[in-house]
Amino acid sequence: MTRVVGDWVSAEPTQAVFRALTDAGHKAYFVGGCVRNALIGASVSDIDISTDARPDRVMELVESAGLKAVPTGIDHGTVTVVSGGIPHEITTFRRDIETDGRRAVVAYSDAVIDDARRRDFTINAIYASADGTVLDPLDGLPDLEARRIRFIEDADRRIKEDYLRILRFFRFYAWYGDPAGGMDAEGLAACAANISGIASLSKERIGAEMKKLLSAPDPAPAVAAMQHTGVIQCVLPGSDAKALSVLVHVEQETKTAPDPIRRLAALGGNGQGAALRLSRDEAGKLDLLVKNVGQGSAAAVLGYKLGEKAAFDVCLLNFALLETVLPPKVRLEIQRGAKAVFPIKAADLMPDLIGETLGAHLNHLESEWIASDFKLTKKALLS
Repeated sequence: MTRVVGDWVSAEPTQAVFRALTDAGHKAYFVGGCVRNALIGASVSDIDISTDARPDRVMELVESAGLKAVPTGIDHGTVTVVSGGIPHEITTFRRDIETDGRRAVVAYSDAVIDDARRRDFTINAIYASADGTVLDPLDGLPDLEARRIRFIEDADRRIKEDYLRILRFFRFYAWYGDPAGGMDAEGLAACAANISGIASLSKERIGAEMKKLLSAPDPAPAVAAMQHTGVIQCVLPGSDAKALSVLVHVEQETKTAPDPIRRLAALGGNGQGAALRLSRDEAGKLDLLVKNVGQGSAAAVLGYKLGEKAAFDVCLLNFALLETVLPPKVRLEIQRGAKAVFPIKAADLMPDLIGETLGAHLNHLESEWIASDFKLTKKALLS
């Protein structure tokens, strides 16, 4: 008998939530990411519970047990229950009545199999009781063990229920799939056949999925498959996956943490910020990287102009795009530039120079100083 284990399973705050439901005669199961991740030894951050109790009944029972209930998504069957300071998302068993590729009209159900069949992938339809005993109504365990991302039942139908599942298919492959085993052929074909549906999705939803995908340890195989099927061109017109695998290799060689914005810059494309509805900070960072890549600036100069973090990102991108080896002392050069301080201030040139003339002369002197590898002294510059 397969069991989910972990401190979060037996924790009293979580067990208190289960008791509030099961003591009243209702079914309740852990479901989704918490079960999936626990079974493969990955970290668990969110606790989702599925039950046959209706939302109003959930609120009534947990509040009677002295727990806090928040109707975060009660129209869709979800109540967030806070127990011991830990949020638990509780959703009533549901089945789809009608879908349009973006949202679904659902009806509540008393059967866990109905709830399982409306989910996206088999690895996300594995349940566990309060003691961790696994319930696997759709044979998700073999897929999880094989690291195989497979749509539940009919792939084409699952995608037509919500076209975001195309991007989720590649995202889950990047995080949980086995690159050696390749992608599920039926799922890949269904994604390719339904790419026109991506246009119906909001940019916010697309952007959120792409950032999660590009945050995976190695998203390059998934993104290459997206390019092969035409998905990446729908999401990021003009992009190319070629440099991404090189960038990921360089990141791993230099023990650099994944960064979705850096990786977006490697993909290229037109108007990525708008296409993915990036935040102002994210769009600014992306624009900074794109403008400085391929300019031929030395590492120390990049460190001085951009700061250590952005300069290293630009260097990683430069060498990935050129498919060359990153020099061993590049970090030291960037740090040297980042610590350099231009020795001239505006006050040093006043009152002889003012206004635009002052600014132009400062820029000229700074350029001379940078060209000297930061060696010209204040005295030499002023003379």
